[in-house]
Amino acid sequence: MPSRSAGAPAAPPFWRALTSSGYASLFVLAALILVVFPLTLDVFRLNLMGKYLTYAFVAVGLVMAWGYGGVLSLGQGVFFGLGGYCMAMFLKLEASDPVSTKIQSTPGIPDFMDWNQLTALPFWWKPFHSLPFAMLATLVVPGVLAFVISFAMFKRRVGGVYFAIITQAVALILSVLIIGQQGYTGGVNGITDLRTLLGWDIRTDSAKLILYFVNALLLLASIVACRFVQRSKLGTLLLAMRDKEDRVRFSGYDVAMFKVFAFTLAAALAAIGGAMFTLQVGFMSPSFVGIVPSIEMVIFAAVGGRMSLVGAVYGAILVNLGKTYFSESFPNLWLFLMAALFIGVVMAFPNGLAGLYDSHIKGWLARRAAKPGADANDVHASTPHGSAD
Repeated sequence: MPSRSAGAPAAPPFWRALTSSGYASLFVLAALILVVFPLTLDVFRLNLMGKYLTYAFVAVGLVMAWGYGGVLSLGQGVFFGLGGYCMAMFLKLEASDPVSTKIQSTPGIPDFMDWNQLTALPFWWKPFHSLPFAMLATLVVPGVLAFVISFAMFKRRVGGVYFAIITQAVALILSVLIIGQQGYTGGVNGITDLRTLLGWDIRTDSAKLILYFVNALLLLASIVACRFVQRSKLGTLLLAMRDKEDRVRFSGYDVAMFKVFAFTLAAALAAIGGAMFTLQVGFMSPSFVGIVPSIEMVIFAAVGGRMSLVGAVYGAILVNLGKTYFSESFPNLWLFLMAALFIGVVMAFPNGLAGLYDSHIKGWLARRAAKPGADANDVHASTPHGSAD
């Protein structure tokens, strides 16, 4: 490989600092979702992209639980759905004021309750008249459920495939419960016709644009927070626990509680995604809670790379873009094409899209960030396999 001449331009100092700090990929992602997408997509497609980004919260959480903690959950739809339902309950109560529901047999309650002959609002719905309570419940309800499940299992050293099956069972139970309790949850239709947030019409184009940016900024903040955890001592222990659990346990650490933390963190992130989904799409239903959507969420992380926070976002976007395109263009074949996409990406890039970045792009960025006059061969040789870390 010919060496770069002494007069060859180097990357700007800002880019060199960004690359050396490891935040270059996050900067590119931020530019993509905060600048490129809003400038190139119409409101409908941008709102669709916002929907994809809500799934990315789940994928990021799975990177922390599965990629770093070794805890594979096949029931993340439970926490996504619970977060979405908590926000939907507040929005539905706001849309069910006595004036708007005066034609019902019992004004002032959600329409599906009136259809099922309920005559009063259930007591556990009443606190959701408050937005702060609904926002707190969005995190607390899924977080407490995740803590209880994981604490009960990991303290008994139930893990691996057994824990994955248990999370699937929880997803099935909750979806059946939501559908069966139609008078309280909206049943199979879910909670629909959500219109305003504190009087602000969330169905307008301007509202959709604002909610998209709020969603994107929350996602970026979640990635930064997770990266902080990864680079802390806690992140090191999570990796050690994943690879050598017994050694970490014999060193005096409570392995079970580390797993509980990773699983609860993933649940909280999924719940935030569910709440933002409800705000942007305007409904929540049990179709996002069951086994099938939960497995799809694992696919997002697998395609993006289960060790990469940024890669998980790209995985969620790619899979859902493929799902939308194939279902629109090939309605009879889209399931087969989605399967081919997943198998093809996994076979071509065993470490997901993040593996492609590490093997091809990261080394190029390192060479671009080298000082003027540096030999490209030296730069390449100084980083194993042509990548900089």
